[in-house]
Formats: sequence, structure tokens, C-alpha cells
Amino acid sequence: MSDGDYAKLLAIRTALRGFEQWSADRATEQGITARQHQLLLAIRGHAGDTAPTVQDVANYLFIQHHSAVELIDRAVRSGLVRRTTDQQDHRVVRLVVSPQGQDILEGLSGSHLLELAQLASLFEVLHDVSDAPARDER
Repeated sequence: MSDGDYAKLLAIRTALRGFEQWSADRATEQGITARQHQLLLAIRGHAGDTAPTVQDVANYLFIQHHSAVELIDRAVRSGLVRRTTDQQDHRVVRLVVSPQGQDILEGLSGSHLLELAQLASLFEVLHDVSDAPARDER
């Protein structure tokens, strides 16, 4: 690995952490936590014929099931999320974004897509640079 490779890795990690902080700040401005924003996105972005389960959300957020339950409980109390019973298997709980949660998520999503487009351009620049032969400056 060259010094330039390490510099590219640092640039990527810094950009990703910067995006995470920027996103958390936007969520706070909307009156929710960064985790609640991630929860709303995990529920609304779930691809499938049915609404996601608690385990689906835990997998999307890379958290344990019990942590997802606690996050969902708080989101339900805040009016952001609703639990529903699966029509086929009444033992299964599914999650949907409430109208209030949907309004907040829509308000956040447009600015996030723009910010991610800028981040994507950084990755393209770093990728283009990585195509050039690495020069070890040691």
C-alpha cells in the first residue's frame, strides 16, 4: 500500500463520518434523533411485499433485536411509527411509518439525496485517482 492509498482511505472515512454528522444534525433540526431517522428510512425503504418486521429493522440498522424493540417503542410513543399485525400470521408484528413520521422523512430525504450526490462525486474522483499507478513517496 502506498501513502496515497492511505490518504484515499482517510478521505473516504472522513467524508462518510462527515455525512453521518451532517445527517444527525438535520434529524435534530426536525426534532428526531439520528437513530429515529435511520429507523424511518429502514421501514419506508424496505423492499418487499409486506411491511418490515422488527428483525428486518434490526438487520438494516446493524443492531440487536432488543435494541431495535427499544428504538421502535420510543418511535411509537413519539408518533413516528405504528405497529401492525401481519394479515397472514397474527404472531408477526410489522412496522409502518405514521403520517407524522412520513412528513419528517420526506423533509429529510431530499436534502440527503443532494448531499449523497456530492459524496458520490468524491468517490468518483478518488476512484479515478486510484486508476493511476500508485506512487510510494517513502
